[in-house]
Amino acid sequence: MFQKIFRQLNIPAQCRGYGLSLWQCPQFLFLVMGIIIIIASLIFYLIGTYYVVDPEIVALAVLVVATILFIISFIIIRSFERLAEASRMKSEFVDIVSHQMRAPLTNLKWVFEFLTPGKTTEITSEKREEYFNSAKENIERMVELIDDLLIVSKIEQGEFPLRRKEIFLEKLITGLVSRFKFFAEASNIELKFYPPKNLPKIFVDPSHIKLVIENLIDNAIRYTKSRGKVEIRLQKKGKNLFFQIQDTGAGIPERDQKYIFQKFFRAENILKEQTRGSGLGLYIAKSIIEKLGGKIWFDSEEGQGTTFYFTLPIK
Repeated sequence: MFQKIFRQLNIPAQCRGYGLSLWQCPQFLFLVMGIIIIIASLIFYLIGTYYVVDPEIVALAVLVVATILFIISFIIIRSFERLAEASRMKSEFVDIVSHQMRAPLTNLKWVFEFLTPGKTTEITSEKREEYFNSAKENIERMVELIDDLLIVSKIEQGEFPLRRKEIFLEKLITGLVSRFKFFAEASNIELKFYPPKNLPKIFVDPSHIKLVIENLIDNAIRYTKSRGKVEIRLQKKGKNLFFQIQDTGAGIPERDQKYIFQKFFRAENILKEQTRGSGLGLYIAKSIIEKLGGKIWFDSEEGQGTTFYFTLPIK
């Protein structure tokens, strides 16, 4: 707890996180404004006591002036903070998209270099098939990123309509787990789903909720090292279905947890691993769950794994 408080008070570190100098940083400007308000209040008090006889009127006037200045400074600083956050996210967007696009495009370039007419005679049919599979995989990576960007655009423009129908959520999850089994086994990770009995149907958009669960399972497997575990549970709690997916993966550093549902954000420890991802999946998942009337949250500890939860109303 003391570490968390210290990080909040560590203004230079927060400014570095935004990539700004002290005099451009919202937290530092807020501190400066606070000092100015205190000084202005003292000056106003001294002037008031010199010209006004009643000390209560002076105190009230100082309080009103200080409150007005504080509100004005808070509004200004919040605006600066939003601009700083937008700047940070823009930089991250450029870094992520350029990195995610550069790798597959470079791979495609080399594949086509090897498959040019002058070189194909030197390549065996097995090697040629390997190159074509590599090209296909890299094209799929770029399509996946573009699809995520299009979904985000539709969400923000309010053009992501719901087509609700009654479904058994456990059947949808069972199908997805079967599909991800191959990915999990290839990564030497144990993937398990504990389906309950006699759960009621829920009224949701199947394609949207499928996208949410796909993102959560994919992240859990991708960010868990070999010999790890990913466990999924589903149960009825009151008037909601309660979904839980727990992994034994990298976890999310505490300093990054408040940003985890933001667009294009990826935790620092994940970036170091150079794990593939756009930083859009959790933003999309949160938008969909909230649109369906549910809630999504998580618990995580760096190096110990992460558990994501979401609830959806039964009716």
